Amino acid sequence: MAEGQRKFVAANAVSIAEAHFSEHAWFRAIYAGETPVGFVMLALEPEYATYTLWRLMIDRNHQGKGYARRAMGLVIEHVKRQYCASELTLSYVPGEGDPSAFYRKLGFVETGEWDDDERVMKLVF
Repeated sequence: MAEGQRKFVAANAVSIAEAHFSEHAWFRAIYAGETPVGFVMLALEPEYATYTLWRLMIDRNHQGKGYARRAMGLVIEHVKRQYCASELTLSYVPGEGDPSAFYRKLGFVETGEWDDDERVMKLVF
């Protein structure tokens, strides 16, 4: 991540460690061909019809190339097809340079809710 982005997302090592202790975590590397360019993690709780984007990170050297948009398209399709979900939620730390504009372009909207110090957004399918 770029230095100014570190306050918005946990390091991949932290995410992977958390995932190994969560029965709801689904995580994948994001590749461009043979090159790893990012990481995505979901919290999936089908028994409660809850599907949440937990983490999304694109390496600073590969940002601006459309990888996050493509990865999110695949994630959304996976959640819709695999779980017959009707929505996907996420939360983000607000601040200058936060990812909210990116998520809005994908169709996510602010819910007005907060999860601790993070704003919640939702995409209804």
